[in-house]
Amino acid sequence: MGLTRQYLRYGAAAVFGLIASPKGNVAYVPLRGESGRYVAVPACEHVFLWDTRRGEKVLILQGLKQEVTSLCPSPDGLHLAVGYEDGAVRVFSLLNGEAIVTFNGHKASVTALKYDQLGGRLVSGSKDTDVIVWDIINESGLYRLKGHKDAVTQVLFLREKNLLVSSGKDTLVKWWDLDTQHCFRTLVGHRTEVWGLVLVSEEKRLITGAADSELRVWDITYLQEGKDPGEPESKKSKGSLARAEETRSIDETLDIHEASEERLLRCSKAGSIMRDGRDRIVTLATDQTGRILACHGTDSILEVFYVLSEDEIHKKMERKMKKARKKARQQPEKEEEEPKSSIELSLQEEIQRVVNIKASAKIKSFDLILSPKGELKATLLLQNNTVETYALNPSAQTPQVARVSKITIGGHRSDVRTLAFSSDNIAVLSAAAESVKIWNRSTLQCIRTMECEYALCSLFVPGDRQVVIGTKTGKLQLFDLASGGLLETLAAHDGAVWSISLSPDQCGFITGGADKCVKFWEFELVKDENSAQKRLSVKHTRILQLDEDVLCVRYSPNQKLLAVSLLDCTVKIFHTDTLKFFLSLYGHKLPVLCMDIAFDGTLIATGSADRNVKIWGLDFGDCHRSLFAHTDSVMYLQFVPKSHLFFTAGKDHKIKQWDADKFQHIQTLEGHHQEVWCLAISPNGDYVVSSSHDKSLRIWERTREPLILEEEQEMQREAEYEENVAKEEQPVVAGEMQGETGLAGKKTIETIKAAERIMEAIELYREETAKLKEREAVCTVAGKEVPLPVNPVLQAYGNISPSSYVLEVFKKVKSSEVEESLLVLPFSYIPDLLTLFNEYIQVGTEVELFCRALLFLLRIHFGQITSNQMLVAVIENLKKTTISKVSEAQDMLGFNMAGLQYLKREIEAKGEVTFFADASDHFEEKKKKRKKKEKLILAVV
Repeated sequence: MGLTRQYLRYGAAAVFGLIASPKGNVAYVPLRGESGRYVAVPACEHVFLWDTRRGEKVLILQGLKQEVTSLCPSPDGLHLAVGYEDGAVRVFSLLNGEAIVTFNGHKASVTALKYDQLGGRLVSGSKDTDVIVWDIINESGLYRLKGHKDAVTQVLFLREKNLLVSSGKDTLVKWWDLDTQHCFRTLVGHRTEVWGLVLVSEEKRLITGAADSELRVWDITYLQEGKDPGEPESKKSKGSLARAEETRSIDETLDIHEASEERLLRCSKAGSIMRDGRDRIVTLATDQTGRILACHGTDSILEVFYVLSEDEIHKKMERKMKKARKKARQQPEKEEEEPKSSIELSLQEEIQRVVNIKASAKIKSFDLILSPKGELKATLLLQNNTVETYALNPSAQTPQVARVSKITIGGHRSDVRTLAFSSDNIAVLSAAAESVKIWNRSTLQCIRTMECEYALCSLFVPGDRQVVIGTKTGKLQLFDLASGGLLETLAAHDGAVWSISLSPDQCGFITGGADKCVKFWEFELVKDENSAQKRLSVKHTRILQLDEDVLCVRYSPNQKLLAVSLLDCTVKIFHTDTLKFFLSLYGHKLPVLCMDIAFDGTLIATGSADRNVKIWGLDFGDCHRSLFAHTDSVMYLQFVPKSHLFFTAGKDHKIKQWDADKFQHIQTLEGHHQEVWCLAISPNGDYVVSSSHDKSLRIWERTREPLILEEEQEMQREAEYEENVAKEEQPVVAGEMQGETGLAGKKTIETIKAAERIMEAIELYREETAKLKEREAVCTVAGKEVPLPVNPVLQAYGNISPSSYVLEVFKKVKSSEVEESLLVLPFSYIPDLLTLFNEYIQVGTEVELFCRALLFLLRIHFGQITSNQMLVAVIENLKKTTISKVSEAQDMLGFNMAGLQYLKREIEAKGEVTFFADASDHFEEKKKKRKKKEKLILAVV
C-alpha cells in the first residue's frame, strides 16, 4: 500500500466585519442591571450584544450553522429566545451566553417569537404555516396549531386571557383559544398579506398592518363566560334591537355562524390610520407599555404614533364638551342636546402621529423602549450593516429627534469585493464600495478606515506602508496607512480596473481593465508638494492592447510569463519582456473570472462562470484536468504559498480546497450564508480570509489536525444522511394529526439517537434479566451459589442494576425530545418500558418525568396496550401507583407553596414600615412643591 498524502485541516477561527444581519430583528435586552443600553442583533448564525453607548460588542451568543431569523427577550430579562432558518428555537442565558434548551418543531425558518406575560411559555410562528407553543419551564413542546395557509408573520399572547392571536401572509388574522387549542375566530377583512399586528389600549384594540398604506384598527369586546353571544348588551336601544332582528331574519345562517365565532370575544373594525409610506409594512410594534406605536415600510422612515390612555381620552372629551357647550350658549336657537350626542373622538385623535424618524439607510427592523422619565429610545437595524439609536420626547409639543449613537466602525456599508494580506501575516485589507479598512488579524479590530471609490481589486505595496486600490471608475488610488490619507489618484483605465497583480521583483505591478488593456506600472519616489520629503508614487511604463475586456491578470513567479483572462472565455499567456503571444488556454464555456499560477510556475488553475476549474500546464498549455468545483460561478481562486494546493470561492456560499497534483477535493469550508466574493491567503499559508454578500468576513486557520480524505468523505455522507432523516415524513399518530392541533416536536437525528439508546438499554435489561433467571435455575439445581459475570457497561456505571441503567439512559434524554423519542420506539419495547415505569414510580423516582412519558405512551399505543392481555396487571398496578404518587407530589407542592406564601407575608410585614416611611417622605416633598407653586401663582396675581 502506497503512502497517502497528509493534509492539514483548516477550521473556522472568527467572524468579523459584521455589525448586524438584516434577516432577523433587533431587540433591547436588560444587561448588567441596565435597560435601554444594550441591544441584541442577529449576526449570521450568531447573536451579538452591542453596547449602544460605547459602540462595543459585549457578548456573543454562539450559533451552529443556520442563520438567525428571529429574536425575543424574556420578560424577566434573563433569557433570549433565538429562532433559526432551519426551524430550531434556542433559548440562551444572558448571564453566561450559553444555550439552555433547544426546541425542534418547525420545518422552515422561524418568523415570529413571543413570550407570555410570566415568561413560562414561548410561541413561535414559521414559514411552514404552523404555530407552536413551547413550555419553557418543562423544556418541552405543548402543541402545534395548524390553520394558516401561508407563512406566519406575527404571534401574540394576551396578558389576561389564555388566548393567542396570529397573522399570516394568507391575509388572515386568527384567534386561538389555548384551553381547547382551536381557532375560534378568523378576521378576513384584509385584501393582502398581514405583515404585523399589535395590541394596544389595555388589549381592547388590535392594529394590523398589511401590504397597503393603511393601519387597520379593530375594537375587541371580551364576552363573559356563559353569556349568549347573540344576546344584545343592556346598553343597546330598542331601535338597535329591532334592526338586529331585521338583520337576523335576512340572513339567519350567517348570524348563526357569527354567533358561534363570538364565543369569547367580539372583534369589529373601528377604522383606519393612514401611513405616509405607500409600500407594505415591514415591522409594526409597540413599546412594553403599549403607549408608543411605530411602523416602517421598505424605505428609511420610521413613523411613530402615540396611543392615548383612557384618562387622556376622558380629559380630551371633557375639553371638547366644554367647547361645545360654550358654542351652544352663543347659538341658543339650536338644541342643547345636539352637541353632546355628536361629540366623539376620531381614531386619529385617539392614536396621534408624533414624528417621523429618517434613518441613514433602509430600515429592516426596530425596537422601542420608553424610559420612566418619558424619553423614547428607538434602535434601528439598517440594511447597510449599521445599528442606529434615536431619542425623542413623545409628550413634547414638537418632539425633536436626536441620533444618540451609531455603530458603524466594525464593518463596511456594502459588500467587500477585494481582500489582501500584508507580508507579515498580521494586517488584513478589505475594500468595498465606500471605504477601505485595515484589520488586525489577531485582535480583529479595525485600525484604519479610509474613504475610497468603488473598490474591485487591491494590494499592499512592498513594505506594507501603503496600499493600492483599483476602482470601478478606472482609477488607481494610493493610500498611506500611517496617516490614513489618500496620496494620489491616477486615471488608469477607461473602464473598471478588474484585476491587479504585484510583480515578483516587487518593483511594480500590472492592472487589467474593461478598456481591453493591460497596463504596466512601476513604483517611484517623487517630491511631496506639502513637505520636503519624498513620497511614493507610481508611473505608467507599458501597455498591452487586447481584443476583449480583461477580467484577470497574473504574473508567473519568475516574471517571465504573463497570464491574461479575457471576456471571450480564453486565457492568453504572453512573454513579459517582449509582450509576444505564447499560449492560448481555451476550453471554458463562460468567461474565466479568476486564476492563479503555482509557486514553481509549472501549473495555472483557472476558475470560470461555467462552475468549472481547469488545471493547465504552463509549458505546453495542456489541460491536466477539469473539475466541477461549485454549483454556481467560481468567483475567486488562489494557490496556497509553496504548495500545489489551492482554494476556490463560489457563489454557492462555499469555499473549497483542492490538490492540483492529485486533482482531489480536500475539504469544504462552510459558514457563509450568501455568495462568497473573494478570499486572500496569508503569505505563510496559515490563514484564509473570505468575504461574502452576507456582509461578514471570516478567518479560517490551518490547524495541526491531519485530514484523511476517506474520513472526510464518510463524514460528508453522514451529514447528508442526517439531513435526509430530518426531511423524512413525520410518524403519524392515530387521532393526533387530524384537525387544527398536533404534536409540537419533529423527528430529528437527535431523537432517533435517543430512541436507539433507549432500545439498547432495554435489550441489555432483557439480557441481564434472562441471565439472572438462568443463574437462579442453575443455583437451584446445583444447590450452591454460581457467580454471575458482570456486564462491562453496568460496571462502567458503578455496578448498577439493569433497571437502574435504563433509568439513567432515560433521564439523559433531553426534556424537549422525550415525546419524539418515544414516538419512534417500536411497540415491542413498550411492555418492558411500562413494567420499568411501574417500578420507578413505586419507588418515587422522577415521578413527573415518568408520568409524562407513561401518559404519552398510553395515548399513542392505546389500541395495542388495551388489547394485550399480558399488560392488564401492569396497567392496573400503574393506575394505583401513579394516582398515589402524583397525589403525594401535589401535597408536597401545596405545602411548599403555602410555606413560600407565609414567608412572603412575613417579609412584606417587615418591609411595610420602611415602605410607609418612604411614602410619607414622598408625600411631604409633593406638599412642599405644591405650596411653592401656589405662592408663585399668588405672586403673579
